[in-house]
Formats: sequence, structure tokens, C-alpha cells
Amino acid sequence: MLEKKPTRLMILDDHSLVLCGMEIKIQAEADLLLLGSFSRGSTLMAALREEEVDLVVMDYSLRSGEVDGLNLIRTLKIRFPKLRLLIISSLYVPATVALALRCGASGFIGKELNSDEFVLAIRQVAAGKVYLHPDMAEALQVHEVSRLDIATPASESEVASLDVLARTSELTVREHEVLRCCLDGLSVSHIARKFSRSIKTISTQKQAAFRKLGLRGDNELYKVRYQMEGR
Repeated sequence: MLEKKPTRLMILDDHSLVLCGMEIKIQAEADLLLLGSFSRGSTLMAALREEEVDLVVMDYSLRSGEVDGLNLIRTLKIRFPKLRLLIISSLYVPATVALALRCGASGFIGKELNSDEFVLAIRQVAAGKVYLHPDMAEALQVHEVSRLDIATPASESEVASLDVLARTSELTVREHEVLRCCLDGLSVSHIARKFSRSIKTISTQKQAAFRKLGLRGDNELYKVRYQMEGR
């Protein structure tokens, strides 16, 4: 009887302690073979061209200057169609998870998970299955994104809308307040009076929110208002 070959993995995260923890857990499992650990997407990509790999475990949100998680997922699936991707991230919300799955990921886990679930997720994804924690799977059923079939590749417009929704979790409470007031048709000066803040402060908060969401103006904000309002 032929012995089953171990699953060949590479891992990507820009935090050295996280990488170290994943390395220790993977190396303790006889059926998993770690071929490389990387902190930059470009070095991972170069290594994948040299080694035959079954699965990559990667962070969704890398440091500033790196390719964002969404585009890295899509690039990896285009260049290495057979590669399985398991995403691990602290940005663990239904919109982000759905977006990653629709762009080619085969699983998504939060960084607060325990190490046993980490290994379970790797094995499930390596076996050709999609892995989600039961709580997240349930959340996707009742969340706004449940209308979108995660087995169907996302269109460009759907990706844009879901990406904005995912990034709303990065907004501060005050930035969210300002955007909601903008959606209600209030001007910067009206919002300043409403919250007893200076016009400069409100303008700065609005610009910061637009920057985080990748919006270039009010027209784009109105286009994604349903995602912003959670309808």
C-alpha cells in the first residue's frame, strides 16, 4: 500500500510571531510539509514558480506597500489554478469572507482561532473542500452577502461593492457618522453644527473615510449606499 504524500504548504504573513506560530504547528503534523514561510507577496510568488505546492495559508491584510489580499488571491489563482488558498485574518467579517471566497479562496479563518481548528482547516482545504467555521457559515446565510452565490466568481461591480462593505469595519465611529450624514444629504458645515465640531475636523474625517474605502467622491459614495447602510 502506497503511503499518502504529505500536503505541501507555504505560508504568508507580515507578522513574524504569527509566522512562527504557524510554522511550529504545521511542523508538528506528519501529514503536512512546510516548504517556505514568507512576509512579502512577491517572495511567495517567486517561490511558487520554483516549488510544486498544494496549498498556501496567507494573511488577507498585509503591510502598506504590499499587494492587497484580494488582488493577491486573484493573481495566485490565475497563475497557479490548482493551488488551494486558505485565508487567515483579523478582519473576520462576513463581507470579507464572502469576497475572498468568490475571488478564489477555499477557506477563511480568523486569527483568534485555536491551533486545532487551524490544522483542521488546512486538511479540509487540502482535501478539496471549502472550510468555514460553523458560526461564520451561519453568518453568511443571514448577512447581506447571502444573496451572492459564493461558488460563482464575482463580477467587477460585485467585487467593488463587497470590498467597500468589508472595509467599513476599518472606519472609526465618527467617520461612520460623517458618512451617514453625507448620505442623508447634509453638507460638511451642517454636519459640523450637528455634532458641534469644526468644519475642518468634519472635512478631515470625511476624507479619511473616503481614503479607507477607496472612494474618490460623493458620486461613488452614493453608488455604494446600500452596502454602507447594511441593506
